[in-house]
Amino acid sequence: MLLIFDLDGTLIDSAEDLAISMNATRAHFGLPALAPSIIYSFVGNGAAVLVKKAMGPGATQEILDEALAFFLRFYRVHALEHTRFYPGVREAVEKLAADGHTLAVLTNKPVRISRDMIAALGAAPLFYRIYGGDSFAAKKPDPIGVTTLLSETNTAIAEAVLIGDSGVDIQTARNAGVQSVGVAWGFQPEAFEVHPPDKIVYRPDELIGIIKARVLQ
Repeated sequence: MLLIFDLDGTLIDSAEDLAISMNATRAHFGLPALAPSIIYSFVGNGAAVLVKKAMGPGATQEILDEALAFFLRFYRVHALEHTRFYPGVREAVEKLAADGHTLAVLTNKPVRISRDMIAALGAAPLFYRIYGGDSFAAKKPDPIGVTTLLSETNTAIAEAVLIGDSGVDIQTARNAGVQSVGVAWGFQPEAFEVHPPDKIVYRPDELIGIIKARVLQ
């Protein structure tokens, strides 16, 4: 099967580094820090949306452009100070790859830093492709990333699963016509009440069983 993973909140716990980087950006503009939980709620639609929401409605487009550039520079340097795979995720991903599944990453994070982070965490060989929010003309929930991976791997829609932690991921799966798995350990599990996945898993090792049994309904 083709298993397409989101990155932040699904494979990696990047919450602290994202919050630190975003608050450093706010401090650069003389703004007070936001609670990390607020920043986490802004994650999922790409860096530009994160910065726009975190900078607040009073920010001009000029400030937003400068803030985005500052955030990306700062985050690129500090992205792996606290970020790690969620406990059990690396082992689950390694087992799924060993079982012969094709693994890919589709994130709204910029592709360069996504690839650099996965490589730094020693997991790049596990993934057939790593695509980011700037890999295509549109970000998730647009299905272009999924449909590209289906085409590249010659995979039927019924043989693909998108695995993520947010409503954006589930919407992406729906838009592409593929099955979805929501992970309950991520940033936005409450989003599943609005956008329910085909299956929710609470531990990474559960992924192995449901993929092996193809039990998603």
